[in-house]
Amino acid sequence: MKVWHVLKKLWYGEEGIGTVELILILVVLIGLVIIFKSQLTALVNKIFTTITSKSDSIAK
Repeated sequence: MKVWHVLKKLWYGEEGIGTVELILILVVLIGLVIIFKSQLTALVNKIFTTITSKSDSIAK
C-alpha cells in the first residue's frame, strides 16, 4: 500500500511543472534573441557608445 501511495504522489505531483515552465521560458527568450539579434546588437552598441562619451565628458 505504501508503494502505491508513493507512485500516485509521483504521478500527480506538481514538482516538474516549474522545470517545464522554466525550459519553455528559456526557449522563448532564446528565440527572441535569435530573431532580433541585429536590433539588439545595434541597441547595445548605441548604449555603450553613449555611456563612453558621457563618461569621457565627466572625467575631463
